[in-house]
Amino acid sequence: MNIDKQYPSVAHLEASAKRRIPGFARDYMFNGISRGVSVRKNQESLDQVELMPRYTNQADKPNQRCHFLGREYRAPFGVAPMGLSGLVWPNSERILAAAAKSQGIPYTLSTVATISLEETRTIAGDHAWFQLYTPQEPEVRKDILRRCAAAGYETVMVTVDVPFKTRRDHDIHNGLSVPPRFDLKTLWQMGTHPGWALRMLRTGVPQFVNLKPYHDAGQSSNVGRSIRESTKYIEERMGLHITAQRFEEIRAEWAGKLLVKGVLDPEDAKMYMALGADGVIVSNHGGRQLDAAPSAVSVLPQIRAAVGPDVPLIADGGVRTGLDIARMLALGANFVLMGRPFLYAVAALDQAGGEHVMGILKAELQSTMGQLGCPTLDDLPQFLVGNSAG
Repeated sequence: MNIDKQYPSVAHLEASAKRRIPGFARDYMFNGISRGVSVRKNQESLDQVELMPRYTNQADKPNQRCHFLGREYRAPFGVAPMGLSGLVWPNSERILAAAAKSQGIPYTLSTVATISLEETRTIAGDHAWFQLYTPQEPEVRKDILRRCAAAGYETVMVTVDVPFKTRRDHDIHNGLSVPPRFDLKTLWQMGTHPGWALRMLRTGVPQFVNLKPYHDAGQSSNVGRSIRESTKYIEERMGLHITAQRFEEIRAEWAGKLLVKGVLDPEDAKMYMALGADGVIVSNHGGRQLDAAPSAVSVLPQIRAAVGPDVPLIADGGVRTGLDIARMLALGANFVLMGRPFLYAVAALDQAGGEHVMGILKAELQSTMGQLGCPTLDDLPQFLVGNSAG
């Protein structure tokens, strides 16, 4: 199979992924919350951003290498943290961590991933970042950060936009759970997606391994009980508002780079930076938390104006192409994160998916910069058309 010809874009990978993933996991990945307004808004707002090509410019070899947070990456984008990605497509976390290292971009592991932060650091090396969902118990938080430091992580992002338990209608309707409920509906979905089922059988039932040490069944040999205890722990003992005081505590406990993920309010961005953050991730959580939230596109210029030109800003939400990456950078971001496109790729192509989609995005970004006449990433804001971001 010529994967370049069969899957030349993220859209082609997405179409294949929809066919290969069981319904309960597919809806979790593709949908947002409520009526899906924020999911649509993320992409629609990006589509409205216009860039002006300048044909008198010379940019025969656009340079997309990126210096960010003290490291050089081969492109200005990375893999966003994705909870339950090992349920959406078995072994996806290992595939993407290895691909990110090979392609020279960051891979971010979620607290609620299905492989350990220690294993991820071994696979991705210096390209591994960690995303912290803050536990309610300070001692648990301290121990997770201690483990990150011991494993060699340099960058941690604390997520602030999950302060309360989220209610997603489609997940309730589908009976999404970890482990999956083996009722007739779920068994039918698994049976009609044999590729997914066989890979899950080989990989094993997904578990929230990073949280196992912190609940009573953490050392239990009963896998089902351990998973249920982990799920109960997440529901009852995680999720809280990251106030100024809590952020100061986290800042004091983590000596490495500390990013804040999920910021939409310019005043929040200024506050977190004043309290010692090393950068801000402008994101509405992929439209999965609040359906009335603004898109990153709509607030990114305001946040850049509020924090000034030197604060590292990452944008996340709705990005599907190299052109979208260029749009975010033109609006004021220094770096871009994506989640769904990478899961589409591994669902469509399994082991080959990660590197393939990363190559697509790099090629699209290179083409965009060449078409614009843009020699470097820092030049992209000069090509933004007027006030088109709205």
